[in-house]
Amino acid sequence: MADRPSNSNSLPCLPRDLGDGLALRRATAADAEALIAFNGEIQVDPGSVGPDKGVAAWTRDLTLGEHPTFDVSDFTVVEDTRSGAIVSSLNLISQTWSYSGIEFGVGRPELVGTRPDYRRRGLVRTQFEVIHAWSAERGHKMQVITGIPWYYRQFGYEMALALGGGRVGYQANVPHLKEGEAEPYRVRPATEADLPFIACVSEHASKRYRLACVRDAALWRYELAGRSRDSVHQAELRLIETAGGEPVGFLVYTDHFFGGPKLSVEVYELKPGISWLDVTPCVLRYIEAIREECARRDEREFGSFLFALGTEHPAYQVASNRLPDVRRPYAWYVRVPDVPDFVRHIGPALERRLAESPLVGHSGELKISFYGDGLRLAFEKGRLTGVEPWSPTHEDWGNAAFPGLTFLQVLLGYRSLDELLYAFPDCGVGSDAARALLNALFPKQASDVWGLV
Repeated sequence: MADRPSNSNSLPCLPRDLGDGLALRRATAADAEALIAFNGEIQVDPGSVGPDKGVAAWTRDLTLGEHPTFDVSDFTVVEDTRSGAIVSSLNLISQTWSYSGIEFGVGRPELVGTRPDYRRRGLVRTQFEVIHAWSAERGHKMQVITGIPWYYRQFGYEMALALGGGRVGYQANVPHLKEGEAEPYRVRPATEADLPFIACVSEHASKRYRLACVRDAALWRYELAGRSRDSVHQAELRLIETAGGEPVGFLVYTDHFFGGPKLSVEVYELKPGISWLDVTPCVLRYIEAIREECARRDEREFGSFLFALGTEHPAYQVASNRLPDVRRPYAWYVRVPDVPDFVRHIGPALERRLAESPLVGHSGELKISFYGDGLRLAFEKGRLTGVEPWSPTHEDWGNAAFPGLTFLQVLLGYRSLDELLYAFPDCGVGSDAARALLNALFPKQASDVWGLV
């Protein structure tokens, strides 16, 4: 898994005087209550009345020291030394993700916020410089963040990975058991004894996707019982089993109020050899029962339920009429600070794709321009023998060109080459050979990252 954070202040140098009475430093345990109050107040949706108890509870969980990959010192704080108040803060959560089965470290900035009177002073930018340095020190090859449109592009991020998306169903869509028919599967709360099975099923399911978040035993225990009930990220982990008690899969759902009361299934997976067509009707009936229970508990109507399983999932194929409304995805912001290093790291995946393509055994080079800089890939009989930075010139603009950070969209399977060629007039490919090679190496493929927070 991603390295546990160090408490060293050696890189970068902190605390730092920012002028005008402001100081940037790492948080300590003594800042916990102030951070909880700060985030509960600042992280409030427009039009809502604060404080946000769910965000405050999430912050409390992160400051307790029980998160497997996070410590309170992974918060940065900007303090107004005249009052002692925290006026800006964010943090860095260490994770491990996989790319076509190849694991790598990821840094996830979260809880980015500044008091209104202190905005537009570059405080967030300065803190991002710090956590990017922390992330590099930990060996992370990527940083990812969710957030408002455009904002994180100014810190080197590109929207390059689908976030969320799913299908919505309603009470009328739920299939009923026939009279006298017994439920063939049952759903119950998971226990720690179930976690090895759940981890195995999750690992197998990740093979469907280009990118996935990896959880070890400690992280699965945290998913089961590590968060407080009030946390905005609290989720319920459920085991699916036959009537005889044989485990066949698992569910994760939340019942928080994002955009109105809605029950959301975040994860639904079955072990190999189990029919999605057989199990999914039972899961729909279970979720409908939970929806009714939540409505009674909160004395408000949950008008629908959401299967938030990304853009593609087996459940959509077997229950398309049961989940009639499509919820479009948003996008993760992604930063890859060293693209050649990342491509070298995922080289075995690229070689596998090449071996399964019409270009099997290919030899040659592929020079990719990003206009300001670029990337050169060398192949010898289907092996990736070289990945190095390359700079386009007026005489040699390369074999293909991707403006700005748009190459990340192809690299991560978010968009196909043809989609980028359509969307960006300054995206181009110089030959049929280059087009075929890019399509072989970087085909469009869904990801569904259930990230740890």
